[in-house]
Amino acid sequence: MSTPKSPLPTHNSPPSSPNHSPPPSRPRRCFPPWKGAKLIPLAISVAIGLIFRFAVPKPHKVTTNAWQLLAIFLATISGLVLGPLPVGAWAFLCLTVTVVTKTLTFAAAFAAFTNEVIWLIVVSFFFSRGFIKTGLGDRIALCFVSWLGKNTLGLSYGLALSEAAISPAIPSTTARAGGIFLPIIKSLAVTADSHPKNDSSRKLGAYLIQSQLQCSSSSSALFLTAAAQNLLCVKLAEGLGVQVSSKWLTWLKASCIPAVISLLVTPVVLYKIFPPEMKDTPDAPLMARRRLQQMGPMKSDEWVMTIVMLVTVGLWIAGEAIGLASVITAMLGLTLLLTFGILDWNDCLSEKSAWDTLAWFGVLIGMASQLTTLGVVAWMSNAVGNFLESLSLHWFGAFCILQAAYFFIHYLFASQTGHVAALYSAFLAMCLAAKVPGLFAALALGYNTNLFGGLTHYSSGQAAVYYGAGYVELRDVFKLGIIIAIMNIVIWAVAGAGWWKVLGLY
Repeated sequence: MSTPKSPLPTHNSPPSSPNHSPPPSRPRRCFPPWKGAKLIPLAISVAIGLIFRFAVPKPHKVTTNAWQLLAIFLATISGLVLGPLPVGAWAFLCLTVTVVTKTLTFAAAFAAFTNEVIWLIVVSFFFSRGFIKTGLGDRIALCFVSWLGKNTLGLSYGLALSEAAISPAIPSTTARAGGIFLPIIKSLAVTADSHPKNDSSRKLGAYLIQSQLQCSSSSSALFLTAAAQNLLCVKLAEGLGVQVSSKWLTWLKASCIPAVISLLVTPVVLYKIFPPEMKDTPDAPLMARRRLQQMGPMKSDEWVMTIVMLVTVGLWIAGEAIGLASVITAMLGLTLLLTFGILDWNDCLSEKSAWDTLAWFGVLIGMASQLTTLGVVAWMSNAVGNFLESLSLHWFGAFCILQAAYFFIHYLFASQTGHVAALYSAFLAMCLAAKVPGLFAALALGYNTNLFGGLTHYSSGQAAVYYGAGYVELRDVFKLGIIIAIMNIVIWAVAGAGWWKVLGLY
């Protein structure tokens, strides 16, 4: 009986002899993925600061410390644009540099964290959470939809007017967009079989998204307390010697005509240049009424929220006459909301955007204030003022050039408040150096700060929220952004300038 032959080895078979074992493979070095700052944006931001500090000649009128702070400030702004780290983390890093290099003392570096405007903005985020938590913001918006939403154009007006109605009590445009209006718009669009990221988006959703975004700029410009950046503009203007009496009423008197015109014209213009496929929306009022029925009658929390905010807004309006600062009014309002249980302390602690704003905003305001104190802003404004004077420009011509530059430079910014903190004081100082009437220049720059919020998908918090819904393509965002921006410039230049002449602002 023959024994079976073993199979022939193939070229893939391992050698049978133990003396011919394969050489041990070298272990691969596995480096953990880098989780720190984005290296290229970090390098660019640092390089900008270093080049400015050591390669640009220092004017003899500016001290070394002031020039060094300006270099760090430019690096800070570059980092806010390029994003090597989250905004708060980058601001803290740059603040640390100012202390380590002894550019600022610890007390000077952190002095802005006691700024009342910063704390007013923080408390405003808490008010926004109260509107969202109680459902009061949803109720107001749904009421406008049920009244005006029989067709697409009326629906857009209902949403825009409801935002204007609640904006003075919710000074966060991002909170209004993400917490109230985007969920309602998405619900209306899906009901109409209009879905994101496909051809059906143009049926209804894309138009409503763009209409609400562009109208939110006018709503924010209408009231002083409708946006955090408005409060900051007034505070910075006062730091440069421009006094604004009866702040809330002065802001409203100057803004009411151009802002209302813009608010009424924007949905119609978009309806023509970016038309929705669906013209009639008979189901929208029905959906709104069903939602209102599900919500039931106004609950006690909503009544308390309504009363507290009416009292707060009333005190904001009359605060100067009775000697009550805006931040004290806001603190009283928040205290009432906490006392009645509308908000609890965990709600405040979980409002990350408020604390993040406190961190990075405090750094920027602190640096900007120190640049003013050290004379850098005055040096820049005088230099630009002398240049404009050499061109033999009337103050109004200089005003137009500076306003246009301030507006369109926002393509480089991803935050309205960041833009204000970085550039408002410098541009206002240049206007003053060019003999532009102070209150006229301060208010115009403040209104512009709101109007460029819809330029791009990154130009403001609300723009990012609405673009993230996926209904509007990027090319349409840029195209519509510049068209509506130019339209607003014309409206505010014609109606605004004429109205301000009547008010005696110039």
